[in-house]
Amino acid sequence: MPLMYLIPVTMLILSCCSTDTDLEEPRGNERTFPVYNQAYQENYEPDSLALIQASAENAYVLMDPFDEDFLTFGELDAVKSDGNEISAYISIGTGEEWRSDFEEMKPYLSDKQWGEWAGEYYVSRIEAGLTDIMKDRIDRAAELGFDWLEFDNMDWMFNEETRDEYNLVSGETEALAYIEELREYAVSKGIKCMSKNWRRGAENYDGVTFESGSENLNWWYSEDMQAFLDEEKPVIIVHYDEKDREGAYRAYGNYMEIYGEGISFISETRSEKGYIHFNTSP
Repeated sequence: MPLMYLIPVTMLILSCCSTDTDLEEPRGNERTFPVYNQAYQENYEPDSLALIQASAENAYVLMDPFDEDFLTFGELDAVKSDGNEISAYISIGTGEEWRSDFEEMKPYLSDKQWGEWAGEYYVSRIEAGLTDIMKDRIDRAAELGFDWLEFDNMDWMFNEETRDEYNLVSGETEALAYIEELREYAVSKGIKCMSKNWRRGAENYDGVTFESGSENLNWWYSEDMQAFLDEEKPVIIVHYDEKDREGAYRAYGNYMEIYGEGISFISETRSEKGYIHFNTSP
């Protein structure tokens, strides 16, 4: 997902963090929950199914169900049995060549590969055939029993430079209608919708996930996150590239100083070469 690397004034607050070395683990308020992520990771491996099955309890568990070798129904039931809500990752702004439906998507994609992620191509033409492919994915998620869908790459059509570089044919109006149509379809299947790094056109979504890193803290428009918090919707930060556990503690604590204690948080650290999880049961 391309971060927009905006640098609002509040980023200065995050840069002035404590140098204490004996930090307590931050905890959010009663609206927060543990987050597990089997779908993606920035530098290392995502959470394994074994870890999720052993540790996740009353958590938001993000998974990638659109692979041919995905979990059986029984394995998903086991993940849900501990009070977890499971979320299906879906990229609505790109086609990924490792997906089984990639050949069907090719007529709607840019010919030029996305420079940041090998094997991904931006959606260029938003047409009924593309929407049908995405609805088939949503049907699959509903059939498997997913509680949520996390919509990635929602902002791809809203940057003029991106549209020009990749020769994207459709425009913002079509993208907004497409985002809302997919939300409405998911809701009709009994699935809640998680926006990703974005609020425009996603005001009716049920929650939001933002990604940040040690070098691009709080890059988004603060009012976008605050709007979800004000409505008491789930807000998640997936944070990358902290040196160690204390760095992750510090980042989470600083976010709570800005936005309050209603943010759920998961952080990658270089010391542990994977995610560490917060707000877990004592």
